[in-house]
Amino acid sequence: MLRFERQCWKNGLTRVAGVDEVGRGPLAGPVMAAAAVFDFYFLEAEEHGMLEGLTDSKKLTESRREHFFNILSASPFVKIGVGYADVAEIDSVNILNATHMAMIRAVEKLPCSPDHILVDGLPVKGFPCPSTSIIGGDGKSISIAAASVVAKVLRDRVMKDLDLEYPEYGFAKHKGYGSRMHMQALLEHGPSSVHRMSFRPVRESAAIRKIEKCQQEYRNEQSELF
Repeated sequence: MLRFERQCWKNGLTRVAGVDEVGRGPLAGPVMAAAAVFDFYFLEAEEHGMLEGLTDSKKLTESRREHFFNILSASPFVKIGVGYADVAEIDSVNILNATHMAMIRAVEKLPCSPDHILVDGLPVKGFPCPSTSIIGGDGKSISIAAASVVAKVLRDRVMKDLDLEYPEYGFAKHKGYGSRMHMQALLEHGPSSVHRMSFRPVRESAAIRKIEKCQQEYRNEQSELF
């Protein structure tokens, strides 16, 4: 999990930022990104210590994500930046561009400027320093894994807060992903202000709701006539 970081360190690039995002696929809520920069002495010492088991957030249970999140956010040897793109931005520029915006914002929020960036997935244009893109990077780089965990925990908390505002959709359970429960709620209630209208299932549910409303209005008119 330190192969890519060590390559950077050998080249004198000591401030290496891992960057990852969470929330590209959901039908609602923001896309969240995080950047994490470790003190390299700390990372060498704790790779098999308190950071043992830190990996792709999707492979960790919620309790394990919270465990590592608490370590990362409390350690003076870890610098974290967080960025996001909201629903309006996602609908305006598309989810790919919004994801890149969130990643760039996360790097810009770091309290220190990184020498190099390790980013999960495909290349991202617009970073303030050179970067290396790594397919499946959250399972290959501990810095990216740390960013993955931070972004996941924070986005889940956002969706739990949105669940309090929009309890009819069940955001706390599915976090905005297109589960059967979520799709049923969309058909029953239509999209909310935090749904991504640029996503086809959301648009289709809105269209179905509009048709059903017109049909109901027609039935009401007919009943009044007869």
